[in-house]
Amino acid sequence: MEVIVPLLVQLVAGGAGGNVIGQLVKSLNLGTAGNSIVGAIGGLIGTWLASQIPGLDSLVGAAAGAAGTAGGIDLGALAGQGVTGLAGGGVLTAIAGLIKSAMAKR
Repeated sequence: MEVIVPLLVQLVAGGAGGNVIGQLVKSLNLGTAGNSIVGAIGGLIGTWLASQIPGLDSLVGAAAGAAGTAGGIDLGALAGQGVTGLAGGGVLTAIAGLIKSAMAKR
């Protein structure tokens, strides 16, 4: 359970980030399913990358640390994973949309 909840947060936040980018920038839109899938993958990658940057993981934890815990789940860590998942999903969807647009112009 300790591993599944953070992964679900990263996947859902990444999917949401992908769909937000797809709706805001129509030229990057991959369709709802494409935005969700690419965004979910980006959420996982973005959270992993953020954990590899020294100081960033502790900064996110300190900023969200006031959220506390509920049932043994660190809500601050989940909030940080949600934010990085959202950003990672949006970034990867934007990259995939740019590649798709470039390929379509050929």
